[in-house]
Amino acid sequence: MQFQGRKLRHEFKYYLNTHEYLSLSQKIATLLRMDSHSLGREGYGIRSLYFDGAQDHSLHDKNNGIFAREKYRIRIYNGSRDHISLERKSKFGDYVCKDAARLTYREYESILNGETDILTGREEALVQQFRTALVHRAFHPVVIVDYIREAYVYDLGNVRITFDKMLSAGVNTVDLFDEGLVLREAILGPLTIMEMKYDSFLPDHIRQIIETERHVRSSISKYVICREARYRHFKE
Repeated sequence: MQFQGRKLRHEFKYYLNTHEYLSLSQKIATLLRMDSHSLGREGYGIRSLYFDGAQDHSLHDKNNGIFAREKYRIRIYNGSRDHISLERKSKFGDYVCKDAARLTYREYESILNGETDILTGREEALVQQFRTALVHRAFHPVVIVDYIREAYVYDLGNVRITFDKMLSAGVNTVDLFDEGLVLREAILGPLTIMEMKYDSFLPDHIRQIIETERHVRSSISKYVICREARYRHFKE
């Protein structure tokens, strides 16, 4: 689907209990290949630093169910400095799109220190729009979101099914690489978040395995969950 010149994908999210997760992941693993980031059967680590404005509009847009909304984040994989990604996730109802650009570690450090001039020489529209958000919209780092992702992909339909586990919020720093980072579990109970993304169609054999009608879709935002977990941490 095209919207405002951008290619959108379907996105659906579900909470799974332990039994549902184990059953589904075993079935999916027989048909789909694991994501290239994976270190093993458990998947790989994702750690993201989210940004929001002075009025927390990204947080409130999600909670208020605004149709069109966006979030900026800087993401790393498996704790490595080798792949630092600036991302903007845009959501339009049940459809999403993601823009991404690589950052150097020096650029990341400068952003964290509020030194945005380092981005002025970058030509990518995403990078310049992010710099504008930092300088003119008072965007700033607000929370670290950390979890283990078990991800599977299927070329036909550009399908991606992920199981996100051990969702945690950083509570003492906004530096992704801080060795003293303290993480707090963000979801109470043994729940896994399953996300399913695809382009124009979902192949029937995958649909039958997922059996989506048996699972209740949820409006899940790991960003919002971790903001709330961080807030609870400082309230206690």
